Amino acid sequence: MELKNKTILVTGGTAGIGLEAARQFLNVGAKVIITGRDREKLDAVQLQYPTIIAIKSDVANEADAISLFQQVEKLGGIDILYNNAGVLKLSNNMGIKSDSHLTDAEYEMTTNYFGVIRLNNLFMDMLKSRKESAIINTTSLLAYVPSAIEATYSASKVALRFYTETLRKHLEILNSNVKVFELLPPVVKTEMTATRNDKKITPEKLVNALLAGLRKNQFTIRVGDTKLLYIVNRLFPKLAFGLVNSKQHTKQLLPQNFAG
Repeated sequence: MELKNKTILVTGGTAGIGLEAARQFLNVGAKVIITGRDREKLDAVQLQYPTIIAIKSDVANEADAISLFQQVEKLGGIDILYNNAGVLKLSNNMGIKSDSHLTDAEYEMTTNYFGVIRLNNLFMDMLKSRKESAIINTTSLLAYVPSAIEATYSASKVALRFYTETLRKHLEILNSNVKVFELLPPVVKTEMTATRNDKKITPEKLVNALLAGLRKNQFTIRVGDTKLLYIVNRLFPKLAFGLVNSKQHTKQLLPQNFAG
């Protein structure tokens, strides 16, 4: 897939993977629009990269999504929608009853799953009208093997992975020109993983792999440890579960009274 001169919308583009993706897309000659919930962070990105268009928008909010679509339409539309925004509520770690469990679970699913579907639906006709276009969904290594202490986050990424596969198939049946890519990162060094001591890759390395996959029309892009875990899980699922849910990882993230 050609990226030069494409207009790309990156959700969650003010930090981490999203900001690095915006930077690399700019470097290959694409036009970039980013979204985020924090106006100050958006302004800081625009100050650093004046050609980026920054729109305040929360993918979990329906009114924001509609407003985003209308603003993008006025700007001339997009060729690629990169659904990068995601949330992890650490207070929801245990996956069992707590004062905030249901509320946090709803927030994770709304942002990580339903928000993607909403934006895809809004932008689908626009993308279909382009000669070459794409949707990119970021799932996770945890879409293959769940983290016992990140229950709903894992579930949201499984849901997104299955949705991504079926969306791709539906569009193929319709002979659509919209390509559907799935990026499956391992643990990435971002604000979301700042408290974790796991092996991490940099956003730069992850996005390098993303761009290479896009250019080769590699629709499923497994990066780093995700490649190995995918194979191990197919052959030895119990071993794969143990690798993801090590005692060190569990003690690191569980509340003190559960750390043992």
